[in-house]
Amino acid sequence: MIDRSKVWTGSLNERVLDPQPHRVVGLYDTTLRDGEQSVGVVLAPEDKLEIAKALDAAGIDRIEAGFPRVSEDDWRAVELVVGAGLRAEVWGFSRAVQADVEALVELGVPASVIESPISDGKLDALGVSRETMLERITKAVSFAADAGIRVAFFGVDSSRADLEFYRRAYEAAVEAGASEVVVVDTIGIATPEAAAYLVGQTVDWLGGEIPVHWHGHDDFGLGTAAAIAAVQAGATWVQGTVNGMGERAGNADLIEVALALEALYGIPTRLDLTHARELSMLVQQRAGTPLPSWKAVTGDALFTRESGAVAAQFHDPPAIEPYSSELVGADRGIVLGKKSGIDSIAIAAERLGLDVPEERRAELLAAVKKLGTEKRGLVTDAEFGKLAGNG
Repeated sequence: MIDRSKVWTGSLNERVLDPQPHRVVGLYDTTLRDGEQSVGVVLAPEDKLEIAKALDAAGIDRIEAGFPRVSEDDWRAVELVVGAGLRAEVWGFSRAVQADVEALVELGVPASVIESPISDGKLDALGVSRETMLERITKAVSFAADAGIRVAFFGVDSSRADLEFYRRAYEAAVEAGASEVVVVDTIGIATPEAAAYLVGQTVDWLGGEIPVHWHGHDDFGLGTAAAIAAVQAGATWVQGTVNGMGERAGNADLIEVALALEALYGIPTRLDLTHARELSMLVQQRAGTPLPSWKAVTGDALFTRESGAVAAQFHDPPAIEPYSSELVGADRGIVLGKKSGIDSIAIAAERLGLDVPEERRAELLAAVKKLGTEKRGLVTDAEFGKLAGNG
């Protein structure tokens, strides 16, 4: 659990939220597989191993090492992660195809998602009937379970499937040996209310004893909200990626989900959020996918202030921030530019050890604003030093 003294969200959420579940929510990371589906991203096996170790150090519960039959590199990556001796559980990924499962057995992967399309739209596109797909699900899951692999059935496009067939597919998978199931919003169409409904129905249909995961995408910007609604409805696992990487608009951002669950809903995870920034940066660097500076939780500008009005309150973090920068391993800072104020000048001068008498601050502020406007950007420390007559 996070340190609640470092969360400054007021009492509104507590007033309007019903009592929340207090069980620990497991975090299942699929950055190495689903995250790599981001356009143009290629992670080498060694990159995946480095990311897996960082995920493990941050307290991620489960790491999906990948889909070994995709390529030799993916095979090697799974091999490396399985053999790394991580605390986290290492999972694989397989279609409802026996050869995929055989690859996992050969690599010694102890657990795996087994996926199968279940929406009529997907089945029609593949030219496969419902009954044929049920047979494939049953055969693949039973083969994996008989081989000693712990299976989570993953119904592709769950959120657009016919509900009666959805129920048949999930019940068939459990009967065949799946010990967990994943509710899947493949193209990110589920509202939070729909996510809660489908998860709740799944929990009820399967008797409440089968762990239910939520796997959602962010095509409508509701990835985090849908994941939280799924947890409130009974999901005990959330699948997602670091930085929200993934196909199209990406997956639910697992770091963002974890902070929202803990800080806003009081629902615990085992993620050490002080690793958030370094983990985010590692994935950005290895994947070559920089984030916008205003990105929630891990954006560079989240605890950086240019506004003079805000700089006047900089000494009092709860006045201008919803939670402490320390929670997510970030630094606070003031930058200079068009929007700076008198207090910005004083703070910057003190940080840089510059002698700027109070009577000169207004003049220096005008010069900073002018330069920032001309540059259409920030004034650097070196430029500020020159303006102050110290450079």
